[in-house]
Amino acid sequence: MIDKIINCGLIPYADAYNLQKTLFDEAIARKTTVEKPQNVLILCGHPHVITLGKHGVEANLLFPEALLKEKNVEFFHTDRGGDITYHGPGQVVGYPIFDLESLHIGLKEHVRRMEEAIIRLLSDYDIRGERLSGASGVWIEAENPRKARKICAVGVKSSRFVTMHGFALNVNTDLSYFQLINPCGFTDKGVTSIEKEIGAKTDIEDVKKKLENRFKEIY
Repeated sequence: MIDKIINCGLIPYADAYNLQKTLFDEAIARKTTVEKPQNVLILCGHPHVITLGKHGVEANLLFPEALLKEKNVEFFHTDRGGDITYHGPGQVVGYPIFDLESLHIGLKEHVRRMEEAIIRLLSDYDIRGERLSGASGVWIEAENPRKARKICAVGVKSSRFVTMHGFALNVNTDLSYFQLINPCGFTDKGVTSIEKEIGAKTDIEDVKKKLENRFKEIY
């Protein structure tokens, strides 16, 4: 059950991280008492930023940080799982701060459910989202080596069964920024967006509302 959904609009990555961390720490603190943690879903977008997960490979950043600054792209080392990814305007980014213990699921199932929410959301736009064996996130034509392309990245962190970080769905994203990195560490896979797949821009707030409904279905 989701107790609260926070729509932050476009928010700097550092501010979103601090909000996540505050809610994450509060949830863990509640678990040391008789209070039940709240399950909170943050939905937002970020100005241009590249983030590298705790096990990420720096070589997957293809340009020096000085060039990123010229392009007004921030760079953060972060504590989520996964490798490197890009966030920017035109994405919907979701951060579930969930107590998996109260949901009676483990971390792998949490990742699977996030992916399922995105797959169902994409079906609302007549896009067939899929999973790619051995990789997280949601893909298009996942099993076609020459056409597989990622539309949603997933990376999480958990402690005492409480999660933070989450997913980044490309809606109207300027995909040229992904040329700055090997997205999620892949050198042989492409990236895509809802706009690219259907040939038209999509209202971000409409996507968020549909996502809210899909998350409530699944959780």
